[in-house]
Amino acid sequence: EFWRLFNVRGDIYKKKYKGLYCVGCEQFITEKDLVDGKCPIHPTKTPEVIEEENYFFKLTNYREKLLEYLSNKRSIIPEWRRKEAIDYVKEGMEDLSISRDKKRFSWGIVIPGDDSQIMYVWFDALINYISTLGWPNPHPNPLPKGEGASLFQKFWQNGEKIQMAGKDMVKFQSVMWQGMLMSAGLPTTDTVVYHGFITGEGGIKMSKSIGNVISPGDIVREYGTDALRYFFLREISTFEDSPFTMERFKEAYNANLANGLGNLVSRILTMAEKYNVSHISSEINYKDSDIENFNIKKYMDSVWIKIQETDKKIQEKEPYKLFKTNHQMAMDVVSDLCTDLSIIANRLLPMMPETAERILYYLRENKKPEKPLFLRKD
Repeated sequence: EFWRLFNVRGDIYKKKYKGLYCVGCEQFITEKDLVDGKCPIHPTKTPEVIEEENYFFKLTNYREKLLEYLSNKRSIIPEWRRKEAIDYVKEGMEDLSISRDKKRFSWGIVIPGDDSQIMYVWFDALINYISTLGWPNPHPNPLPKGEGASLFQKFWQNGEKIQMAGKDMVKFQSVMWQGMLMSAGLPTTDTVVYHGFITGEGGIKMSKSIGNVISPGDIVREYGTDALRYFFLREISTFEDSPFTMERFKEAYNANLANGLGNLVSRILTMAEKYNVSHISSEINYKDSDIENFNIKKYMDSVWIKIQETDKKIQEKEPYKLFKTNHQMAMDVVSDLCTDLSIIANRLLPMMPETAERILYYLRENKKPEKPLFLRKD
């Protein structure tokens, strides 16, 4: 259906093409894209010179509309990726090859009316954003009464459309896909958020094809889901490349979870249970500017500042000693600490939900944890 819409608009033509092709990226690249003769994303693969006849999408027809779309500062986060997209549309964007010779592939979606060609993988893959919502059926995926006619209407036509993608996807997600939507007469994406790569030893991109991956399942089985969530959300940069090694993970786990948050929770709740201290629960407004701008690391840093401030309050006021001389003042201090802990837990709810729920449960029950939230690992 998407192909038909392109054809109706007159945005597809066929021509012979010769160029460098990166098998890893599954796209044609230019000489200026290369670093030391290799694709910068797949430095272990040598680009192939391929000549064949393909169908092309007249992406250049939408240069002005794309520049208008990208002029909105919320179209891409972070800002430097938006400038990257604008520069590409202005200077490097060409019509896009959207088919491949069927003889080179063992599978693929056949081009309507031409069984010698199959659709380029990124052409059909991007359409999943809307086909998963039931498009193009006239009334796909009906919703309960009062929620609208379909998931497509609810999310793509009436909702705020936010996509997450890796930094190497700018041309695909913010240029190619938006141009495709424009040609098909469908609403464009509101915001695409680009993150950096997770690298292994030596700063090399972590990739299955390279073989330098670490199993997240193994980490979760030993350390728990929230420990892994914490590392990705705080110790990994939101927008830039960051290394993941087990040495870095264990160091952060022990310092900031076992000795940091876990120890603070145990100290406060032990005092609260022992002296039967009541406290005021806090409600959190998640309209936080860092969350709104998807700067999750900065948000998590602010939570850990609160954790450190609360720990400092214990050290300075020493309520465990104060109970011997001024019981009421000590009760007030611990009650205040419980409120601080409630704020911390509520702020962690969207980031480390299991941990946050456990803390809030112990606060409501006024009891200390039966075992540490995070066991220290050697």
